[in-house]
Amino acid sequence: MDLSSLEIFRAVALEHSVTRAAQRLQRAQSNVTTRIRQLEDELGTPLFLRDGKRMTLTDRGQAFLDYSERLLALADEARQAMHPQQPGGRLRLGSMESTAASRLPGPLSRFHGQCPEVELEVSTGTSQALLEGVLARRLDCALVAWPEDKGPWQEEVASLGLEALPVFEEELLLVLPAGHPPVDGPADVRVNGLAGFAEGCTYRQIAENWLSADGRPQPKVQQVGSYHAILACVAAGSSVGILPRSVLELQREPSRLRQLPLMQVPTLLVWRQGYATASFEAFREVLRNAG
Repeated sequence: MDLSSLEIFRAVALEHSVTRAAQRLQRAQSNVTTRIRQLEDELGTPLFLRDGKRMTLTDRGQAFLDYSERLLALADEARQAMHPQQPGGRLRLGSMESTAASRLPGPLSRFHGQCPEVELEVSTGTSQALLEGVLARRLDCALVAWPEDKGPWQEEVASLGLEALPVFEEELLLVLPAGHPPVDGPADVRVNGLAGFAEGCTYRQIAENWLSADGRPQPKVQQVGSYHAILACVAAGSSVGILPRSVLELQREPSRLRQLPLMQVPTLLVWRQGYATASFEAFREVLRNAG
């Protein structure tokens, strides 16, 4: 087992295809097939289920992918550590959907202009999933939300073996259908649905907690995959939603929905304690100046 084999395995796992993995790696298809078979023989277990040309990970293959991601990340980190003044290699950034849409385009453009040699990979998810990704070394750093009612972030972040830097401050809005009567508190909300992202989304949890205050029943959550879908559900009159003002301001037309400011929530850049490559240091500095 060597890093080259792990890179080939990872490419096939991500592409679900030997052909596409070979094209991605600029290798002969026969070479990729041989290396995968050699790796499976060495490990003594099949890593893929083969359905025609489609390659799907087995349970053991999924577990091995997690180890492969960590080993490849550690190797890349070690290479970068040998050149502490020269940004390069790969930087894997996780971000909430809202932050990626409303906050990152400018900083990412500036970072690419300053560090064109860095291969930046950006993925999105809920704050909980992003934190887990950083801890499992699937991500190098992530932008997550930290609500005030969760307590001071410094202590809990440190207890997880992470470091953090506040980079943005978001004003969260509860949005309601346009014809909804004025709202001063949870008791005034007449819609029992909440359109939101999957569990693990900090903003969704804030909305659930706020709406169920004073013993009110938990709202019925309609899980969606985008802020456009949240706004559509609210406009249809079936739900309320929660989103940062910065996302609402991205809409082409002014929103006709009723809005209620709820709270200010910081967005933190988090990373593992001790992680300090030149690429990450440069990216952190760009974000520090963008807040």
